[in-house]
Order: sequence, then C-alpha cells, then structure tokens
Amino acid sequence: MKYTKAFFIKYGVTLASLILVLGLFFNAHFVDIIIIGTVLTIIAFLGDVFILPNIGNIWAAFADFVIAFLGIWALGSLLFEQDQNVSIMSASFLAALFVFGAELYYHRYLRNYVFVNVDQPNNMTRARKLQTEYAEEFIDPELQKSKNNMS
Repeated sequence: MKYTKAFFIKYGVTLASLILVLGLFFNAHFVDIIIIGTVLTIIAFLGDVFILPNIGNIWAAFADFVIAFLGIWALGSLLFEQDQNVSIMSASFLAALFVFGAELYYHRYLRNYVFVNVDQPNNMTRARKLQTEYAEEFIDPELQKSKNNMS
C-alpha cells in the first residue's frame, strides 16, 4: 500500500510539472501530456525504488532529470505537432528542470515514509565502507609459547 500511494504521488507531481511547463508555456495537448507523464512515472518510479536507497537523493534526482529530459524529448518528437513554433529540446529541458525540483522533495518523502532503515547505520546496502581487522597471529606454536613467556 505504501508503494501504491508513493506511485500516485509521483504521478501527480510529474503531471503537475508537465502541465505547468508543457501545457501552459508550450501549448501541448493534454492527452500528450498524460501519455508522457504516465510513461515517465512508470520508468522513474522503478528507478527510484531500486536506485534511491543506494545512491542518495541528489543523484537519484539527477537520474530523474536525465530520464525526464530524454523521455520528453523522445516522446515529444513523436507526439507534438511539428508545425508548432516549439523547440522540443527547450521544452524537454525546462520540463525536466521542474521535475528535478519536485523530485528532491518527493525523494525525501520516500526516504521518510516508504523505505525502511535506509539511513540506519546497520543497513548494509547504505554502508559502502569496508573495514579490516588487524590481529597478531602465531602460526608457529613455539613462537606463541615464547611470546606468552615474555609477558
């Protein structure tokens, strides 16, 4: 249930960003915005579930920026009318910036309410530091006896 709620929040945030940029500034059709928003949300949500706990908020938001830019650019070139005086590249970049800004807050929601033990010190997927144990080992029993006699 937590993931379903998180998915629909992401869908709403993505659609709101796309409607704001593509709908108001670039006069894209609402159906095209729904199609692009649905595809982007599915791909980016899967990325958030598997990438965000491992790499952190900023890098996951940057990955969402790249996914949004490439997705809007690819789908926009297929769906948008070519006779418009709209640069698909600039529309994709501006919409991806809005999605990036919204994703920073959305990822904070995911980390606080959906993912469990992401920031805990005992979470092994988060800890990337390796530790080494140092100890004295005596393979030769005579050396060990002499070491014990010295102390």
